[in-house]
Amino acid sequence: MGRERIALIHGVGLDGSMWGPLRDFLEPEFDIQIIELLGHGRRQQVAPEGVTLAELAADVAELLEPGTHVVGFSLGALVAQHLARFRPDLVASLVSVGSVCDRTVQERAAVTARLESAASDFPGTVEASILRWYPAGSPVPAGMVEATREVLLRNDPGSFLACYRVFATADAEIAPELPRITVPAHAVTGELDPGSTPEMSARLAAAIPGCTYSVISGARHMMPVERPQELANELTAFIKEHSHVH
Repeated sequence: MGRERIALIHGVGLDGSMWGPLRDFLEPEFDIQIIELLGHGRRQQVAPEGVTLAELAADVAELLEPGTHVVGFSLGALVAQHLARFRPDLVASLVSVGSVCDRTVQERAAVTARLESAASDFPGTVEASILRWYPAGSPVPAGMVEATREVLLRNDPGSFLACYRVFATADAEIAPELPRITVPAHAVTGELDPGSTPEMSARLAAAIPGCTYSVISGARHMMPVERPQELANELTAFIKEHSHVH
């Protein structure tokens, strides 16, 4: 029999390379598909101004085979949630990694400020992200930190802003649809993630019927890079529980 297929969808400004450390732990067991969002990585086409979550999801849907376990990180998690809601034929299960959910007024104000900063000072925004994800004392090797910085700086600023706007606003758009998701779902975030907090994963789990959630202690936002083995263990347990391959 074939192996279960997992599609991995990265966050805003990142690319498929962020999954490298995690992939090493998943590859022997699963068939891994790395998907890059419109305007990111090796995709030649920039994301147009005004791009929507629905458009990003429709673009990803073209690349998915039916019955795929979809794992989305950050913006990728919002895309994965949209697919689970509107294209359940493609989604065997949904895992939201470091996802925002139905931000409060204060949480929305914080991300709106970051969006405005990105519009006025793109390099400064990159450095702020690096400091937020990999603060002093981070266990992530310096080479990996530098690789993340280089990926962020390679973005077309306009394309980045268009996608960041989706990340900053689309949680409000998808929130009313979450109770209509019917596929098996799990949410996982880092205990110390200031932007995609454990409270948000609890919110997500409460909104999606039957959704479970977990928190990786001591982890920040970039769990696939910072804590790949623990995240792989979480994904493996959840996907095996909802496996179609026997």
